[in-house]
Amino acid sequence: MQTRASTQSTKGSRMKTELKVNGEIYSLDADTRTTLLDALRNHLNLTGSKKGCDHGQCGACTVIVDGNRINSCLTLACMHDGDEIVTIEGLGTPEHLSALQQAFISHDGFQCGFCTPGQICSATAMLEEVKAGWPSHVSEDVSAKPDLSIEEVSERMSGNICRCSAYPNIVGAIMEVARSRS
Repeated sequence: MQTRASTQSTKGSRMKTELKVNGEIYSLDADTRTTLLDALRNHLNLTGSKKGCDHGQCGACTVIVDGNRINSCLTLACMHDGDEIVTIEGLGTPEHLSALQQAFISHDGFQCGFCTPGQICSATAMLEEVKAGWPSHVSEDVSAKPDLSIEEVSERMSGNICRCSAYPNIVGAIMEVARSRS
């Protein structure tokens, strides 16, 4: 016996979306169910963002959209038509690393490197959140400018997991860049 659900097509509809990624405009014609992560990796060949858990729990897929860090596995590409998207590829080049990329190298803030693109994108946006005065869960005074302590950085980066446990070095890299900017 066939049910109504089993007779319906499982193909999703397609949608044209204009994505502005790392300053370049891409025209994407993809299934409306395509996540931003899959669009970046499979359609635009920007493979720096990683698929770690596909549930928004590890942060390996973190990118920056309109200045805010997001888990690209949890959002659909078609929702970001015209948005400014920055991936790890847009933060620096091998010849001209961003300050955080250089600090991660200097502090040995990675071991296997799988989580590193998400960590660096998250830290980049997190430093802007601090600059804008956004408090975190551990901020003692939510009306004061946040004091970027080790605890504060750890809390703000808690959505990014490093399975190799390079956390002290990741925090050290972030703290170095934060101090250089103040």
